[in-house]
Amino acid sequence: MIRNLDTALIRTFVTVTDRASMTAAANALNLTQGAVSQQIKRLEDVLDCSLFERDRRGLRLTRAGERLFGKGRRLLSLNDEIWAEIAGSAVAGKVRLGVAYDLVGTLLAPVLKAYADTYPQVEISLHCAASPELAAALAAGMIDLAVIEERVGPSAGECLAVDRLVWVGARGGAAHRKRPLPVSMVADTCAFRPAVLSALSEQGLEWRTVFENGNIDATTATVRADLAVTTWLASTVPADLDI
Repeated sequence: MIRNLDTALIRTFVTVTDRASMTAAANALNLTQGAVSQQIKRLEDVLDCSLFERDRRGLRLTRAGERLFGKGRRLLSLNDEIWAEIAGSAVAGKVRLGVAYDLVGTLLAPVLKAYADTYPQVEISLHCAASPELAAALAAGMIDLAVIEERVGPSAGECLAVDRLVWVGARGGAAHRKRPLPVSMVADTCAFRPAVLSALSEQGLEWRTVFENGNIDATTATVRADLAVTTWLASTVPADLDI
């Protein structure tokens, strides 16, 4: 008997896997979290197997889910390629994309790869900087698009997701107990800086700057070495660090 997979369900499954979150996938797909959960359940019913299981860090693929993920991504890529070619809407050109430092290797990496696979004729030029710098570059016409971080509120752009800002330290570290509190921030232009300074002031905490040079990797290394704490969006915190 011939059976067909619903590519909409596969797309939801791949998106949930990429983001490791039903909520983040719902934002990306412009669906409610309930709709995403229902689509995953429908796909599991069709395939007669569980695709996800939960642990303390969130969603994790089952063995069946792992097998489906790679094939599902290829199926979507082929589906999108057929639509682009047959519908005569092949996309080509150059795009200058600005991305905040901490979003490149976490949330956007799978998105950029999927886009590059789907639209191989598009040349993506990636520019990484702090969010205020990217906003200025966009206004000046130096980049075409920007994915930046802002506090919740009125914005000139479209909100892609809402996330929590959290304190982060080394696994089992002691830096958070030191006074003055050792704090590492990527740069003085960091979008998080006003919120961080406000929180420290409200708590009446003495603090000192340990490292500040605009390099996200160096900041991460400083935190891993338990020399300081820092702040990140909850969804971008490396698995080997504590919130």
